Amino acid sequence: MLKALEPFITVDGVGKNYGAVQALQSVDLKILAGQALGIVGHNGAGKSTLISILAGTQMPSGGELTFAQSGISLPGYKVDQAQAHGIRCVFQELSLCPNLTVAENARILHPAIRGVGWKARARKLISDKLDEVFPGHGINPDDEVGDLSIAKRQMVEIARAFTKVDSPIHLIILDEPTSSLDAIIAQQLLTHLRGFVDQGGACILISHLLEEILQSSDRIVVMRDGGVVDDRAARDFDRGKLVEAMGSVAKEQDGARKAAKARQQETEALVSIRPAQQSDGRRLQAFSGEIVGLAGLSGHGQTDALIDVYQKKRRDSKSPAKTVPMALVPGDRQVDGVFPLWSIGMNIVIGSMRQLTRGSLIDPQAEARLCEDWRQKIAIRTPDMNNNILSLSGGNQQKALFARALASDAEIILMDDPMRGVDIGTKQEVYEMIREEAGLGRTFLWYTTEMDELEHCDHVYVFRNGAIVADLAGDEVTEQRVLHASFEDGAEGGKPEAKGPEAKEPEAKEDAAP
Repeated sequence: MLKALEPFITVDGVGKNYGAVQALQSVDLKILAGQALGIVGHNGAGKSTLISILAGTQMPSGGELTFAQSGISLPGYKVDQAQAHGIRCVFQELSLCPNLTVAENARILHPAIRGVGWKARARKLISDKLDEVFPGHGINPDDEVGDLSIAKRQMVEIARAFTKVDSPIHLIILDEPTSSLDAIIAQQLLTHLRGFVDQGGACILISHLLEEILQSSDRIVVMRDGGVVDDRAARDFDRGKLVEAMGSVAKEQDGARKAAKARQQETEALVSIRPAQQSDGRRLQAFSGEIVGLAGLSGHGQTDALIDVYQKKRRDSKSPAKTVPMALVPGDRQVDGVFPLWSIGMNIVIGSMRQLTRGSLIDPQAEARLCEDWRQKIAIRTPDMNNNILSLSGGNQQKALFARALASDAEIILMDDPMRGVDIGTKQEVYEMIREEAGLGRTFLWYTTEMDELEHCDHVYVFRNGAIVADLAGDEVTEQRVLHASFEDGAEGGKPEAKGPEAKEPEAKEDAAP
């Protein structure tokens, strides 16, 4: 490792253009050994473009990197050079191969794992690192990645980046690493990250969770419109100063809730299901105009409950004409959300075809108006709604999915931890939209791993092991009550039974290196 606070990388005048769009504007930055550098900024501020250049996955338009006194011309800098310099990057859009096992994915990042017995070595390396970073993770190295939840996929990606094989790791870059993790698992990661930095490693942490940045960073850089607008020690910031530097106005959360007013006024719930693992009489209920939160540690049945609601409402409808319109805002946008071959506009209007149809044809002018209205309402950063959806940053893709749901005629909107990678300013705007739509009679079922978001819910159900273990309303919804319910049964926290590294692994024939 380098000496503490010695520059590991100096970024000098790095820029990046996408046609007429300037994603980075001559960025200057120092990344120091033994320091956790937090980077914040709105979606489209240039954060992901910057780290992609550092990781060698994107070619810049100009500038230079200096690695510990060794200058490199950026046009020739690629992934293999980044790896050789000890840089590991975990991108917001995960890069695992879903058709391969956890161990095989570890082998892809570390080609030095080769020869007879490579698979056993890969299994041990990734299992040991998962145990070290995420105790009690419940992931088997022979699990196929496509069968894992998004939280477990994120854990695998992070553990893979921290795994040392044939060269030291000097810099870990984490782009929204806790976006799919519950509070307990996120804390495990941040504790491990602190240990890595204290031993002389460098870290770049990108997150829209401002408290996470303030607590985990030694220094914070604020980016806006492709440039660095502030660079100070973390102790010199607070939440308000960060939001102001990003170019937003800090808004106090409105703690007032309707306190189950809808339940007092209505006799029949719009949604009423009993979770599959429920052994008592508790039911998940939602009334018209209500915002219902689903809480608890990730992977404890919240997503399954949303799927059950969708399937039950479809079954209960006697005919298509009586079907209650529903929309989903997924957290795993790459698997459940975006149509990757379509434009931004088409990804939005697909949920509103009935409203756009005139006779038997879609009205192109109405379609264009809807796209432009939602581009402005939710501030999607693009010069052209006809651009491919993948041309957007991850947070802007998520905005498009919100626009799809809110622009539709859905009476019930299901939200599966939907704020992954969305900046603080947009979150505030979306929260207001949700409140407004609920006031007009729409019903929201909202699973979230962010404790602050429960403040916006009228009613909260806490899940553990696939069942509801607490039913909270109004002022009962506090972080202490939610966490207590999540862990009520002991030190294991009611975590679901899962295969882990301590389970006996199936015998497998060892292969030569692929």
